[in-house]
Amino acid sequence: MDKPVIGFIGYGNMAQAIAQGLVNAGVVPGERIVACAGHFDKLERNASAIGAQAKHDAAEVVDAADIVVIAVKPYQIEGVLGPVSEELKSGKPVIVSIAGGWGLEQYRELLGDGAHVQCAIPNTPIAVGKGILVTEESNTLSDEEAKAFEEIFSPIAQIERVDSEHLGIATDIAGCAPAFTAMYIEALGDAGVQHGLQRATAYRLAAAMAEGVGALYLATGTHPGAMKDAVCSPGGTTIRGVVQLEKDGFRGSVIDAINAIEA
Repeated sequence: MDKPVIGFIGYGNMAQAIAQGLVNAGVVPGERIVACAGHFDKLERNASAIGAQAKHDAAEVVDAADIVVIAVKPYQIEGVLGPVSEELKSGKPVIVSIAGGWGLEQYRELLGDGAHVQCAIPNTPIAVGKGILVTEESNTLSDEEAKAFEEIFSPIAQIERVDSEHLGIATDIAGCAPAFTAMYIEALGDAGVQHGLQRATAYRLAAAMAEGVGALYLATGTHPGAMKDAVCSPGGTTIRGVVQLEKDGFRGSVIDAINAIEA
């Protein structure tokens, strides 16, 4: 049986990360990915990197694809989908929207109840099969389509379903915090360089540590506070660093950063 054709309407950084992840994981070969974007020459270059097909417009993508990923800016959705709205209202192809701020209700208003829609927000590690896909519980997929969604995206992301009310905050934690984590890795690297480590070595250590801590939590479910305590020997070096972070408002700063996004 042929693998599905995955279409992208919009082919920016996040769409490319998803496409790269799908190809790397063997979910679909590059030639079964089609995409359209505003600048065709740039699209051709980006698509050719994985063997994907560049299309001139949304109509060509909708015509070719089994699943269409909506990856344009929210303010562009109505204009981009207008010319293909009749096709999408039929339920074919399935829509997977990764446009932040647009949930199922907005798509129902635009396309009616006939469209088959799943809204989800990925993060950039999806490119290497380590992503998170924050997924709105409410959707209009059939059971067969929901199963296909899981089969396509679970090899490259942890699919986390949340109710519509909490889609935004879940997206902030999973989608925005990679920037904070990258800053943390960079800061640890700077500290390593300050004390004589080669920068590449310091970055590798910091990145592998961050990945490992996350993997340990997911494998054991141990409370993060208990994981921290397990590293802090009485009178030891780690607790001195923890105390300094508390003095500097480390945890409060993280919470403030999320609150700033939500404001």
